[in-house]
Amino acid sequence: MDGSSIEQEEDSTFTNIPLADDIDQYPRPKSLLPKMMNADMDDLSARVDAVKEENLKLKSENQVLGQYIENLMSASSVFQTTDTKSKRK
Repeated sequence: MDGSSIEQEEDSTFTNIPLADDIDQYPRPKSLLPKMMNADMDDLSARVDAVKEENLKLKSENQVLGQYIENLMSASSVFQTTDTKSKRK
């Protein structure tokens, strides 16, 4: 064996690496597909549940803050309604 044949073997090693486009030629076994779909659905379902829980928590906090702001506004004289007719007399 001469040095050029060794270099050719090394070069072909790197050129035979499958690229992302070549992955389609190796289909996944059909038995894995339902498992993968169920895992994805389980992940999505868990995410939806977490988002719903966060949404309820934020709505509750918004109600508390809204009530707090209303109480502050009603206690402040700046936000009180004025009777303009009685001031004109």
